[in-house]
Amino acid sequence: MFLDGLDELDRRIVALLIDNARMSYSEIGQQVGISRVAVAARVKALEERGILEGYTAIVNPQRISGAVSCYFELELAPEAFGQAAERLRACGMVTQIYRVTGRNKLHVHAVAESNEAMEAFIREEMDSLPGVLSSSCSIILARIKDVKGLRL
Repeated sequence: MFLDGLDELDRRIVALLIDNARMSYSEIGQQVGISRVAVAARVKALEERGILEGYTAIVNPQRISGAVSCYFELELAPEAFGQAAERLRACGMVTQIYRVTGRNKLHVHAVAESNEAMEAFIREEMDSLPGVLSSSCSIILARIKDVKGLRL
């Protein structure tokens, strides 16, 4: 598993935080068998090492008035890759951008409040990106498995 690089105690602490980031150090300590102070020290060390990057609420956009969530695969001309990535990074509807294997490919996730808003995003933002050689779009219909707490 992805936590194999940590010692057993840190793995257990991280697993508990992935399950419930609001869990108190006292509760964690009770479950792993160390003091609240020791948990705090371990969590601080994990943060300083960049293993724990932050704590956040997770919002399910599909539960909010018909929001639409889509994944895009883009193949870009090499000379336009940086400019296209920066334009996407600046767009508020874009939630994730990954460079993936293949010929200058970007994997992009975007959320819009409606089908109409997603269509406008595609027309105004995606279709006007420089250097797009090919693109595809997949609408997310249902979440079957989504491991929380991981940066992919």
